[in-house]
Amino acid sequence: MKRVLVTGGAGFLGSHLCDRLVKAGHDVICLDNFFTSQKSNVAHLLTAPNFDLVRHDVTHPIWLEVDEIYNLACPASPVHYQYNPIKTMKVSVMGAINMLGLAKRCNARIFQASTSEVYGDPDIHPQPESYRGNVNPIGVRSCYDEGKRAAETLFFDYHRSNNVDIRVVRIFNTYGPRMHPYDGRVVSNFILQALKHEDITIYGDGSQTRSFCFVDDLIDGFLKHMHGPDNFIGPVNLGNPGEFTIKELAEMVIKQTNSNSKLVYMPLPADDPTQRKPDITLAKKHLDWEPKVPLSEGLQKTIDYFASLDLRKYRKPTDHTAHKNSQTQ
Repeated sequence: MKRVLVTGGAGFLGSHLCDRLVKAGHDVICLDNFFTSQKSNVAHLLTAPNFDLVRHDVTHPIWLEVDEIYNLACPASPVHYQYNPIKTMKVSVMGAINMLGLAKRCNARIFQASTSEVYGDPDIHPQPESYRGNVNPIGVRSCYDEGKRAAETLFFDYHRSNNVDIRVVRIFNTYGPRMHPYDGRVVSNFILQALKHEDITIYGDGSQTRSFCFVDDLIDGFLKHMHGPDNFIGPVNLGNPGEFTIKELAEMVIKQTNSNSKLVYMPLPADDPTQRKPDITLAKKHLDWEPKVPLSEGLQKTIDYFASLDLRKYRKPTDHTAHKNSQTQ
C-alpha cells in the first residue's frame, strides 16, 4: 500500500483515477478546489477507509507525507480555462512548483498530466513526442497551452537539477462518464444537444479531426506509466489514434441517441487546431499500452451517463457565451 496524492482528484479524470487507486488498496488523498469539479464525482468513495478528500488550491503549498503524486489539477476545457486565464497559468506553473517541491521533500515519484495542446495547431501529423509544436504564445488559448509547456519544463528541470523522480504524459481528447455537462467540449456538447433534440452546432465545416480516447483506457495508461520502467520518464502521448472528423462524430451521436437533431455550422474559433491525432509508438513500446474501447462503445456509455443526469444539479460555472464554440480536448 502506498500513500498517493491526486490533485484535481474530484475532476473527470481524477475521480476515475481515485477509483482505481482506492480499489487497489492504496491510501488516497484527493485534493481539489472544486472550480470545475464536483463532490458527486467522489461521493461514493467518502466512506472508504483509505480515501480522504481535501479542499485545497494547488497554487498554495501544502505539507503532506506521500509516496506518489498525480498532478492533474488544472481547468482543461477552453470554456473553463479562458474564464480566468491568469489563474489558469498560475495553476499550471505554481501548482507544478508546489507539487514538485513536495515530491522533492518526500522523495516521492510525481506524475504530470500534460496535454496534446503543447503541440498547438500542428504542422506534423500525427504528432510524435519529438515534435516541438506550433503554439501561439499570445492567443486566447495560450494560458493553457503555454502553462502546460512551462509545467513540463519545470518537471524536467527538477528531475535534472534535484533528481526528482518524474513521469510525464501528454493527454489527447478523452471522454466518458463524469465529464462536466457544461464543460464546452465537443463530446459533451453534441450529446446534450442530441438528447434535447436541439440543433448540433459545428464550428467550421466539420472537416477538422480529433482522436477520442475513452477514460478507462487513459487511466490504464496513467497507471502503466507511473509504474513503468525507470529509464522511461516521458513525455509520452496517451490517446486513441483513431481519427474522426467533427462532422462524423456529430452524425454518430445523432444515430446512437436516436435524435432528431440537425447539423448547423458556425465560424471556427481562434487557434482551434485543425488536426489532432497522437503517435503512440512510444506508449506501445515502453508501456505496452494502446486503447481498446472503440468510439461507438465508449460513446454509448457516455450517452447513458448524460441521459441519467439531473442537469438542475449542475451549475454553469462560467460564462459560456464567449467560449462555448471550442471543440477540443
